[in-house]
Amino acid sequence: MLNDQCYWGRLLPVKSDKTLISASQMSIMTIITIAGLRGLPAMAVLGWQSIILYLIPAVMFFIPTALISAELGSTYQGGVYQWVKEGLGERWGFTAIWMQWIHNVVWYPAQLAFVAGALSSIFGLGGLSDSGAYVTTVIIMVFWWAIWLTLKGGNLFARVASVAGLVGTIIPAGLLVILGVAWLLSGQHVSSTLTASSALPNFTNIAAIALVVQNVLAFGGMEVNAVHAQQMEHPKRYTRVIGVAFVGALAIFIIPTLVLAMVLPKDVNLSDGTVIAFQTMFSTFHMGFMGNVMGLAIVFGAIASIVSWISGPSRGLYDAAEDGCLPSYFKTTNRNGAQSGILIIMGMIVTLLAFLYVIFPSSVSMVFSLLIGMAVALYVMMYMLMFAASINLRRLHKTGNDGYRAPALYAMAVMGIVACICAFVMTFIPAAGQSGIPQGSYPVIAAVVVLSLTMPCIALYRSPRRRAKEKRMHA
Repeated sequence: MLNDQCYWGRLLPVKSDKTLISASQMSIMTIITIAGLRGLPAMAVLGWQSIILYLIPAVMFFIPTALISAELGSTYQGGVYQWVKEGLGERWGFTAIWMQWIHNVVWYPAQLAFVAGALSSIFGLGGLSDSGAYVTTVIIMVFWWAIWLTLKGGNLFARVASVAGLVGTIIPAGLLVILGVAWLLSGQHVSSTLTASSALPNFTNIAAIALVVQNVLAFGGMEVNAVHAQQMEHPKRYTRVIGVAFVGALAIFIIPTLVLAMVLPKDVNLSDGTVIAFQTMFSTFHMGFMGNVMGLAIVFGAIASIVSWISGPSRGLYDAAEDGCLPSYFKTTNRNGAQSGILIIMGMIVTLLAFLYVIFPSSVSMVFSLLIGMAVALYVMMYMLMFAASINLRRLHKTGNDGYRAPALYAMAVMGIVACICAFVMTFIPAAGQSGIPQGSYPVIAAVVVLSLTMPCIALYRSPRRRAKEKRMHA
């Protein structure tokens, strides 16, 4: 018989070695949850300015998120739901995990549409990316495969995500740095994208401020895998995971961005700029075939990020269901202990969203981009709740007593809240080049979308009073 242990306040069997996640697996999962190569070209066109535009949100948001997540993760065996519940109460804990979960559900189809387009380009079938049926098929197949991995339970999803993340994000990022050094040492032309750029952004321009806010969101996700900290071989090493992930993600953002700026022209296509940079450098060194190999690796990295993001938020929502916050279906599990009810709901929603590519093949990408931008408002609200909870928990001496203690927690939490408020406000301002919605209507439509994504949270929540009433009725 297995011994029992306290697990998030519940009595569950001790995990076997086959279900444990190593510190290295957790570190890679956390890095790929945050960092990726897909969005680097948008910053590379800014050259040296990109360093400042990365460092400001890193200081104002990434460092507070990393250190506070480390303290809360080493104190409570759970993620955002558990932290906010302990600090602000069950209702706010449920609200926080809902915001994290629904933001990701909207994000999945857009990320997988990129995977579909990249695959078609790699295999010389670029025309397929304009086929709604093809894009929909790829989204459905890859997402349900990721759900299947999660439903297998144990640490299978962690092993797949860590290997794919290593192949698709960390190795390509390292290779970009090596190629960049070789590019300089061999005397190749350095693009004016880098040489003609200034070190300091023009902060009188709203576009520069918008990029800082955009990068606040790029650093989001440090808290996602904290929900799996109790599955680690040595849970107290989670704080070490946070440190490795912080340094790794920042390195992946800054150094490869400068390499891309050194190679790419300013008018590069931002959607496949990273692949173009690989192809350019490998062709120069007479290894052109490696460009497509790296393109395929980047696709694996994008898929790895999907796998990493599925389990954490859905597990947090499952915890809320276990506490009675949601109807009983949401706490359905399979024989492997995976949260099958929630995962099936996710699969159904993503499948329905994927069919928008069939119904509106020419405009759905714009719709998803706008939808994700608006859903980001919910995500930063989750962070505000997390920071507020950390302040209250420290004030009540419920955290920071054992394990890791974040320095200057109050100041960092306030700084993080300020960064989130700025990001929240900017989500209601149309981005430069946005032409799908009239400028005057954009804030109204954004507010309607944010409220629509929030309403299920209000409608589904079962308060303690309601649960007690239902219990009396069934007695």
